[in-house]
Amino acid sequence: MSARTAARDAEFTAYLQARQARLLRTAYLLTGDKHQAEDVLQTSLAKLYLAWDKVRDRDSVDAYVRRIMVNENNSLWRRGWRKREFTTEVLPEAPVTDTYDEGLGAALWSVVQSLPPKARAVVVLRYYEQLTEAETADLLGISVGTVKSQCSRAIATMRDRFPADLDPREQEEER
Repeated sequence: MSARTAARDAEFTAYLQARQARLLRTAYLLTGDKHQAEDVLQTSLAKLYLAWDKVRDRDSVDAYVRRIMVNENNSLWRRGWRKREFTTEVLPEAPVTDTYDEGLGAALWSVVQSLPPKARAVVVLRYYEQLTEAETADLLGISVGTVKSQCSRAIATMRDRFPADLDPREQEEER
């Protein structure tokens, strides 16, 4: 292995150690499924590794890999095999979570998951990843106006679908 390859691998490994958990979170938010998120992230990181020398601006690596993840996720939900269902004899065990959120986080996330994939991607990038409208538009390859309109429609849809008994505004009025 040449010194150049070793240096590249060390730099890529350092990037992974620093960013892998956050990237996995983003992939999960995009896909809504832990296993699919791991697959999307693994494929995205493999593509990033192959293009590592081409990424000139190291400050833009996060944006570059998020774009790969969005494209990879879009490719997955377009494939026909994903629509097929398979029956099993035994249901998988549900993971145990340690966090307590008074039911709001889980309820909100279930509403986010019910959005169409493109609207979900906009919501995840804008509000979970806290990107600007311009950054989100650039990452998704759409206009800023489209980001604004998709966010507006997605939020309106989420308000309609959010359970009324968990709405903080309703709870304040009852007091």
